[in-house]
Amino acid sequence: MTPAIRFLKHIGSEFKVHTYECNVSDDFGKHCAEQLRMEKGKVFKTLLIQHGTQAVTAIIPVNMHLNLKASAKAAHLKHAIMMNPKDAERVTGYKLGGISPFAQKKVLPTLLDESAFLYPSILVSGGKRGVSVEISPQALVQLLDASVAAISDK
Repeated sequence: MTPAIRFLKHIGSEFKVHTYECNVSDDFGKHCAEQLRMEKGKVFKTLLIQHGTQAVTAIIPVNMHLNLKASAKAAHLKHAIMMNPKDAERVTGYKLGGISPFAQKKVLPTLLDESAFLYPSILVSGGKRGVSVEISPQALVQLLDASVAAISDK
């Protein structure tokens, strides 16, 4: 059981675990959507951005790109860059392709793309490759004290 799933169980949140075969080395989110036969807009990826030493978690659909300018603005940062993958692993405690927004090693400000509210539930990483959790966007916002903003582009 991953720290993310343990966290969700501990607080009694309503969620569903999905597992799938993961044998790719990149584009993990799109692979997840294909394996689970889910609409790509409903499957979200967890990315990390930074400005200096300030790190922020950004959660967007797998079929979209992160808008760094909009993300920085939503996080009240002057500007932002993508965090180096090794730093993202160190900060979150999760491996690339399995970075969950839940139970990260360090509590970070979190942004959720507003498109999440087009669905009653979305999928995010469950804390390792091949494991996703399905949860309502409302619950995700509440559990992570996330800010909701338009942070993705096609």
